[in-house]
Amino acid sequence: MGDVAVVGAGPNGLAAAVVMARAGLKVHVYEAADTIGGGSRTSGLMEPGHFYDVCSAVHPMALASPFFRAFELSRRIELRIPEVQHGTPLDVGGAALAYQSLDRTVQGLGVDGQAYRRLMEPLLERVSGVVDFTSNQLLRIPRDPLAAVSFGLATLDQGTPLWGRRFREEAAPALLTGVMSHALGSQPSLSSTGAGLLLGVLAHAGGWPIPVGGSMSIAQAMADDVTAHGGAIHVGERVDSLDQVRPAEAILLDVAPPTLARIGGAEVPDRYRRALEAFRFGNAACKVDFILSGPVPWVDPGLAQAGTVHVGGSRLAMAESENLVAMGKYPPEPYVLVSQPSLVDPTRAPEGRHILWSYCHVPANSTVDMAEAVTARIEQYAPGFRDVVVASKTTTAAELAEYNENYVGGDFSAGTLDLRGLVQRPVVSTVPWRTPMPGVYLCSSSTPPGPGVTGMPGYHAARHALKDIFKLRVPGLGV
Repeated sequence: MGDVAVVGAGPNGLAAAVVMARAGLKVHVYEAADTIGGGSRTSGLMEPGHFYDVCSAVHPMALASPFFRAFELSRRIELRIPEVQHGTPLDVGGAALAYQSLDRTVQGLGVDGQAYRRLMEPLLERVSGVVDFTSNQLLRIPRDPLAAVSFGLATLDQGTPLWGRRFREEAAPALLTGVMSHALGSQPSLSSTGAGLLLGVLAHAGGWPIPVGGSMSIAQAMADDVTAHGGAIHVGERVDSLDQVRPAEAILLDVAPPTLARIGGAEVPDRYRRALEAFRFGNAACKVDFILSGPVPWVDPGLAQAGTVHVGGSRLAMAESENLVAMGKYPPEPYVLVSQPSLVDPTRAPEGRHILWSYCHVPANSTVDMAEAVTARIEQYAPGFRDVVVASKTTTAAELAEYNENYVGGDFSAGTLDLRGLVQRPVVSTVPWRTPMPGVYLCSSSTPPGPGVTGMPGYHAARHALKDIFKLRVPGLGV
């Protein structure tokens, strides 16, 4: 069986496997699905030659994550950065656009440009410290206290009902709320704001890259590294008990807390089992992927250069949409997150065709097909959009949950993202990746720092397993 068993070949499980294999240990990775990738799979979309990302599509953390920086991901795969990192069409006309250049972004935000600068520039100046602070367990002393303080003050500024006090027009607040609404939850809130500010500052730091060939290229780069260092990856092998992977000395599980409780069986102490079974999941997403006969006919030409578009109108309109979902309702005009990967990656579709990736938030376990609502919302800011739609594929929240057991109820965040959910993930501990079962570690996005393709939960779990069991340090991870 080897020294190490990793259950789950998503980004975090593969990151854990990379660390352990490079430390010279014999690693076996077990994946229940027929392909690796988890939240970073790429698959064919309805017609030959068209490829879409099943879950994540745009990867701000591919350049920023401490794990991916150490792994030198940007040297292993091709990451392309759009001209516009993200944009938000406005009800008053035009659009708010975020360029990699903060100066250029400020110039386009009118009278609120300098207010936006005063919010973002302190974070940009200490971006390494901000990333370090947000990529680790919150219950620790930050390496860069000034970065943590700046991040905390900005979060307080934009995460309360006083969030509009510094702005006079619609563009800047809409630009910010579009990013903050990536996180599932009500608006305004401190947790959603923190997540949005991190993404917002990364747009101006390294940009929001799109991997050529799809998100699967990230997973494949890690898998290739595991096998290059003697590891083995087994697909189509579902693990239902710890005994299946023993006598491995270390077992790292890229699974949701309820799955850990099930796999652990009688070995899970009662108190820990209660915490796992009581772990809170949030609302969900309904995903709609399109094949298009041409680019989206956005009214504002700047949006045609944006890798990501947040369709939701004003700050208040986006907040209303997200708050309705938080109450278990379906907004009549949902906030829709759109990615246009084929703008920078022609491998996604035949010449003349485009792929459009989108989702909106819905109540947990929803079986409602939101394709019409999503289409109508895009059409509002891109008249004629329906005319370029060749075909579409809907994945409801219930189907997301079926696709990936970690997305309980369709919650791709793998746990509620409020302040409690950020600290109690899945338990309150300075080392939440370590379980009470000897040699067993949890490395999914249900542990800090939470969701996103970062590899950091896997990295943290592996780091502690190396120290606890094998008395080894983290090895070098570069090419």
